[in-house]
Amino acid sequence: MSFLDSLLTAGMRDIPDVWHELTASEQLTQVLEESKVQPVVIFKHSTSCGISHSIKYRLEENWDFNPGEMKFYYLDLLAHRPLSNEVAHKLGVIHQSPQVIVIKDGEAVMSASHHSISTARIRQAL
Repeated sequence: MSFLDSLLTAGMRDIPDVWHELTASEQLTQVLEESKVQPVVIFKHSTSCGISHSIKYRLEENWDFNPGEMKFYYLDLLAHRPLSNEVAHKLGVIHQSPQVIVIKDGEAVMSASHHSISTARIRQAL
């Protein structure tokens, strides 16, 4: 690791590899079924947006979820915009970016965007 890398990662916690990539419509059907067994979170992220990167970083820095408590999906909006629109349509939420959607029993129980996204908000939806 270079000196610069060590400066950039100083103070960062090790975050479990919790993000599952959401890339296909068929997968969305599976995600909605999974939400009937355990809560599911979809994080809609624009890889070209500084705010989106900041929110993802803040989520990871404040991570306090136990493994298996819920399943987390990551949706790259630039690569999969039609899928993002499908998520909004099927769950009855307005498309935003960045956005977190908590799903239980096949339905959106919470949606937050921009600076309203937090681990506390996700936890409250449970």
